[in-house]
Amino acid sequence: MFVKNIDSNELAQWLKDEIPPLLIDVRTPQEMAQASIPNGTPLPLNTLPLRINEVPKDEKVVFYCRTGARSAQACMYMVQQGYDKVYNLYGGIVSWARNGLPIEPMLLN
Repeated sequence: MFVKNIDSNELAQWLKDEIPPLLIDVRTPQEMAQASIPNGTPLPLNTLPLRINEVPKDEKVVFYCRTGARSAQACMYMVQQGYDKVYNLYGGIVSWARNGLPIEPMLLN
């Protein structure tokens, strides 16, 4: 099964688009509290099957985690469920931060 990867610089450009992709963080709440990509939506990987209806099928969706492994799993799952506009942030937030792109702690309620 094929997972579409996107790199940090490409994602940074996409986020400037008129209609940016939905950005979903599949890490644990503890990881999200340390650092997240601005405007990311928290949806921990273990809750994805229960919350799949929160992910729009007709929009570009980019999943990310720490290094890209869990978000690749999320993408594979979504493709199996019939989604085709899902992308994995290759290298995860580690790569994003190494490229000097903005990060902030995610405030979870």
